[in-house]
Amino acid sequence: MNVSVVLFTSDLRLHDHPPLHAALDGSRTVVPLFVRDRAVDRAGFAAPNRLAFLADCLRDLDAGLRERGGRLVHRSGDLVDEVCKVVTETDADEVHMAADVSAHAHRREERLRAALESDGRRLHVHDEVVTALAPGAVTPASSDHFAVFTPYFRRWELYHQRPVLGAPRAVRVPEGIGSERLPVRGELSGLSPALAAGGEREGRKRLTAWLRSGVHAYVDGHDDLAGDATSRLSPHLHFGTLSAVELVHRARKAGGPGAEAFVRQLAWRDFHHQVLAARPAASQKDLRTRNDLWRSPDSAGQEIEDWKAGLTGYPVVDAAMRQLRHEGWMHNRGRLLTASFLAKTLYVDWRVGADHFLSLLVDGDIANNQLNWQWVAGTGTDSRPNRVLNPVVQGKRYDPRGAYVRRWVPELEGLAGAAVHEPWKLKGPERAAYDYPEPVVDLADALTRFRHARGRV
Repeated sequence: MNVSVVLFTSDLRLHDHPPLHAALDGSRTVVPLFVRDRAVDRAGFAAPNRLAFLADCLRDLDAGLRERGGRLVHRSGDLVDEVCKVVTETDADEVHMAADVSAHAHRREERLRAALESDGRRLHVHDEVVTALAPGAVTPASSDHFAVFTPYFRRWELYHQRPVLGAPRAVRVPEGIGSERLPVRGELSGLSPALAAGGEREGRKRLTAWLRSGVHAYVDGHDDLAGDATSRLSPHLHFGTLSAVELVHRARKAGGPGAEAFVRQLAWRDFHHQVLAARPAASQKDLRTRNDLWRSPDSAGQEIEDWKAGLTGYPVVDAAMRQLRHEGWMHNRGRLLTASFLAKTLYVDWRVGADHFLSLLVDGDIANNQLNWQWVAGTGTDSRPNRVLNPVVQGKRYDPRGAYVRRWVPELEGLAGAAVHEPWKLKGPERAAYDYPEPVVDLADALTRFRHARGRV
């Protein structure tokens, strides 16, 4: 076999890349191809922060390929059309790509397979490239997927992980294939000021440093908002500059309670992917409807805008929302409590919040973003769908000294300790000294409204 095409999607790396490994094993030359899928743009998922991170990833991938004698071929347009053009130009026999779980990815794969087979070519779709465990690799006896995490995790832990593949030493690319210019981060506007850098090298550097000095504190510190003890590897997992399989292997090798807790979070990621693979409509529809009569953007418009801007009057909520806007990333505990505030306290449709997160998050992943929002909103896999996270209690528990709030809400930096979580308790001139809004809603009234809406009173 002379030529194979490797279609990169959410797997922008050279280390532990099964499609690339298979193509190099079976062909003399390989075309590493990335297509900027215009269908993704039309659907509104091409947010500036992710486009910037993507630009970094593509340039780093191209550099890595050039070091090995190859290069990245970049095209834009309809993905199926562009892949077929490259196949025709190079007379390639087959295309290799990673499996994905979204409805769009499934439709795209079916169209590509049909187009290639009609021309006598083959499509090979590889599992365990985007996730550590393929969706459907473990299932309960009564269903096509696990709807509860704990029994899924028990099976996930026992599953034999495939070995980690090394990066190729050489990649030979056929001569004369046209390629569009790679995107450049600096040419994009509307980016978060402190957006992290992308690319496989950056991801591997961050992973190595974190496994050396951060993972051991993870079990105790991952919920500490001010401590910032999470790995911050989620953007690299989303773009596939790091392999989830490799992360599991390396974390287990590091050992200890922190590594075990980190591996559990990787299993949560796989859990959400297997739910979405089985129920692709969950990206926009309630997985388990509660028949909520959500407040509409018309009736809750100003409160929604205050939530987006970090001006709700609840300091820990506002701090997390401002971190999101500034970094294009938010601490996981912040994601939970800000989502609960919108969906449960303000009783606004979870899709409003999920869409806003996707507009800013560099790690904005359909499976994890949408299903985490549904978990919080009580329409997803949470076994306690009516739980409400109180922002004051959450603030005092996970930011007990108020350092996280003071970092992101400088209007309150003069308030010491836990008092920063309840500025409305200040009296007279002392309260007037702080240019910070009053709470947009009374928590007790909001809880009563939510319980009534869910039929509990």
